[in-house]
Amino acid sequence: MSRMIDLVRASAVPANLMQAAARGALSVPADEMIEILVHLANHNKVFGQLARMTLAGWDEKASLVVAANPKTPQEVLEYWAAPENLRPKLLRALLENPALSKTKLAEMAATGSRDVVVAMRQSPRVQTLPEIIQALASNPNATQAESDALSAQVAILEESSAAGGVAADESAATHEEAGGASDQEIEAYLAEHAKELAQEGEKPFQPLGGIYELEQSGSETSDAVVEAKSEEVSATAVATPDATASAVAPAKTASVAAAKPAMKKVKVPGSEERGSSLQKISKLDVKGRIQLAMKGNKEERSILIRDGTKLVALAVLESGKITDGEVEKFAGQKNVLEAVLRAIPMKRRFAKNYNVIRNLVANPRTPIDVSLGLMKHILVADLRNMCSNKEISETIRKLALKMFKQKTDTSRRS
Repeated sequence: MSRMIDLVRASAVPANLMQAAARGALSVPADEMIEILVHLANHNKVFGQLARMTLAGWDEKASLVVAANPKTPQEVLEYWAAPENLRPKLLRALLENPALSKTKLAEMAATGSRDVVVAMRQSPRVQTLPEIIQALASNPNATQAESDALSAQVAILEESSAAGGVAADESAATHEEAGGASDQEIEAYLAEHAKELAQEGEKPFQPLGGIYELEQSGSETSDAVVEAKSEEVSATAVATPDATASAVAPAKTASVAAAKPAMKKVKVPGSEERGSSLQKISKLDVKGRIQLAMKGNKEERSILIRDGTKLVALAVLESGKITDGEVEKFAGQKNVLEAVLRAIPMKRRFAKNYNVIRNLVANPRTPIDVSLGLMKHILVADLRNMCSNKEISETIRKLALKMFKQKTDTSRRS
């Protein structure tokens, strides 16, 4: 049997019954009645205003029960969380309800009234979410002292998270073989792209930016150490006074000779692994690189994401072992194919990660239509930064400025 809300959504009830619904006069449970009223308020031009008035005067105790219920539909929670509909007595229940999305929380944090700022600072749920606290720090209704304290709190949470992330990475490395794509998944990927695969032929590995840049990224630290050692020895030689130069020449020569072992190239952890990964990848054909992209380790994925062959680079995103941290990094890289940057937000898991979305919009290589589609998710603090980011396109900068002004103006009026 259909619920009344389903009939209302389908406009399958007569006008007199719809009017009764807008007055809250139907014989249905309170939670369903509220859901009907919110639907009418949001979508019905005829009875929407009446429904909004009914909701504004709805019994507070009944409303509080619905606001705190994790099973309450997102549309109802977001309606009550909107500045024009927010009732102070419901605010705390809404903030602690896990059904209220983080996107909505971030919007409230960035543009909410003074009451919202105070309530969020006291909310146990908000105190565990650094991205929400950061948005709250940018709220114009927060005092300077509050903003400073919130920013410091974010730094502490991020340090704690980073420490946990290191432990998680070590655990993931221990179980590197688990979670990779199965042979069936790889075969399915190859079959799905068989036509493109035939066109690619035996295309060799050609990373964007070139092999040299990849090699440099693995050896920069080593070269820096060698250079520092060389300068140290040179400085010791120059410091010898001229008057005694001839007397100490043998000693200086011996000193330099003794120092030579210190100039040996220092091996940096990971550099050998990167070199061996590069050699391994360079010997593979397109199919081999696709398989490695889907089953390989983190180091191999970081190289293959830059493969100039689209099918290989996109296969990296299909790996069951890929982490959110890796994708956040890929989203900000300028030496990956545009196809990769298009594909990232099309995957639900990555599209829910705010850091991924922010990095994509701030990446000048991201296609402008993709960036424009993601702008609605950007928080006020990041919009402000994008206004002055000369690397991104003028179109994105102008839109960021417009959205920043709109959101800050809205918060001042509320």
